[in-house]
Amino acid sequence: MGAGIAEVLARGGLAVVGIEVNREALERGRGNLESSTGRAVKRGKLTEDAQHEILGRITLSTDFADLGDCDLVIEAVPERLDLKRTVFAELDRVCRDDAVLATNTSSLSVTDIAVTTGRPTKIVGVHFFNPAPVMKLVEVIGTVLTEPESVARVADLVKGLGKTPVTIGDRAGFVANRLLFGYLNQAAAMLETGHATRDDIDAAMKAGAGLPMGPFTLMDLIGLDTCLEVLEAIFAESRDRRHAASPLLRELVTAGLLGRKTGRGFYTYDKSAPAAEAAREPGGAAPTVGVVGVGPLADAVAALCDRAGARVGDSAADLAGCDLIIEAAEDPEAARALLSAAVQAAKPGTVIAVTSVDGSAIRQAMATGRPSDVVGLHLPDPAGALAEMSATVATDPDVADRAAALLGRLGLTVARCRDRAGFIVDALRLPYLNDAAAMLGAGYADADSIDAAMTLGCGYPTGPVADLDRIGPDRAVAVLRALHAEIRDPALAPAPLLVEHATAGKPLR
Repeated sequence: MGAGIAEVLARGGLAVVGIEVNREALERGRGNLESSTGRAVKRGKLTEDAQHEILGRITLSTDFADLGDCDLVIEAVPERLDLKRTVFAELDRVCRDDAVLATNTSSLSVTDIAVTTGRPTKIVGVHFFNPAPVMKLVEVIGTVLTEPESVARVADLVKGLGKTPVTIGDRAGFVANRLLFGYLNQAAAMLETGHATRDDIDAAMKAGAGLPMGPFTLMDLIGLDTCLEVLEAIFAESRDRRHAASPLLRELVTAGLLGRKTGRGFYTYDKSAPAAEAAREPGGAAPTVGVVGVGPLADAVAALCDRAGARVGDSAADLAGCDLIIEAAEDPEAARALLSAAVQAAKPGTVIAVTSVDGSAIRQAMATGRPSDVVGLHLPDPAGALAEMSATVATDPDVADRAAALLGRLGLTVARCRDRAGFIVDALRLPYLNDAAAMLGAGYADADSIDAAMTLGCGYPTGPVADLDRIGPDRAVAVLRALHAEIRDPALAPAPLLVEHATAGKPLR
């Protein structure tokens, strides 16, 4: 990270002094700079002359005194408060009185670092994201002690480097990590409770939420020890159960299974083995599908079947010959009536898939009189490639397997889970969106800053506020209330701002 920040500054035309703890570490830093800029040359992003100019702007040293003439010093040592305080005490001693001192902490309190110096008004957080030369977001953090001029100077510098600064107050995790790690931690808890498998959760969040990678792949990439450190820092301040580290995560860290850097974490990284791919159910001829219901969801299901070349029926005669009946009614009362008629028409052994906003299928299953033939179904995006399928305690295991195979023959990636509110995607996505709504409601950051943090800092395709407006505050509140009713975790209660907008029928922007 230190080498990446030095490269960013030097690319911006600034003279940089890089300090390391010893000569060996300094040479590693030099190697990082040379290899990073060298890759840019190979890709045609830099000329060799530009690379030499960038490297020529960076002076490397092991002597803190060489920082004496710097206007800004950025600390990027490991996330240990004692270590950072030691570094800042030395910076306070050698740097000019008017120099701004910045910490690149991703989760620790900037105030805790600032108060150990003789210049707390000039201490700023400046959180670059990894890899710093590539990622556009920089969180700029001011404490209650920081003078506005120091924050403004750093934000202007960041903007001049071609980055997007998000200026916020000093809260553990800031915007991006506070939102991201609540979601990652919940995914670990979901795995630990047996709600769904690792592969199904990762596949669901990629195919159903449009994320570049699933939560377990991402945690392994970040490093499970780093994940644990960030969660502990946020939980120490917030006491929010969403940031109380999952016992499974803690166990993996204790065992030294830290992810990619140790060869094993949630996944095992064997270079001789092919990379894991999202599982897709076996193909075959498209099934005959009965679609029960009227409205946008039923139309979307029918269109999905048409794309797969499946014959679609909705009359009693059609339903009698179907392999799969999908209930896709918008209104719960209408769904029960239509489903009752469909079940009477269906032949024995027909798989019956029921949909609902809260994801629980057991009540509908019991009402059919044939609960062993019923599975829950959720299409996060009916035009997309993911089908979430839940089996209830009454579902025959063979029926669940046949349902997954039939959905796979419709060209869908099937993610299987237990019969719980929200299936996988909404059970992970909606609490994360609720956290963003709570952050917005508290005035910690505005909608643009929150969305920029997650798109530019975490690689999300859209920001959480934009996502809430796309999904609709009313639907978000309905799913969150179902999750809260099931788990009784206070963190899952819809944020007041979200409830207010749902009641008014207004988007958050």
